[in-house]
Amino acid sequence: QVQLAESGGGSAQAGGSLRLSCAHTGDGYSRYCMAWFRQAPGKEREAVASIHNVIYRTRYADSVKGRFTISADNANSVSLQMNSLKPEDTAMYYCASARTDVCQDGVWTQAANFPYWGQGTQVTVSS
Repeated sequence: QVQLAESGGGSAQAGGSLRLSCAHTGDGYSRYCMAWFRQAPGKEREAVASIHNVIYRTRYADSVKGRFTISADNANSVSLQMNSLKPEDTAMYYCASARTDVCQDGVWTQAANFPYWGQGTQVTVSS
């Protein structure tokens, strides 16, 4: 049974940094498209960043480019380093994984393409 476990998150002031981590376990496979999504109260879930964990190709939402960095810590875990945080980054952040072919332009941004999800971790940025 596939499980995604997030860690990190918490509170920061605007301009500060936080780091999220996600571990993918349960199926013995090691080739994934892994991504971070976020959802603020009253808003739709939006894609933040993705990484193909074999070729390490990364993609980012325009709203976080230059501030957030997704990286593969090993074959089964990824991190999201969030710098220069803004109050509008406040949201529940979710880790998600899928087959590697989901890591394509226009495909990775669709939450429905990811079958596996973590429980979410809260990020709150104060001004």
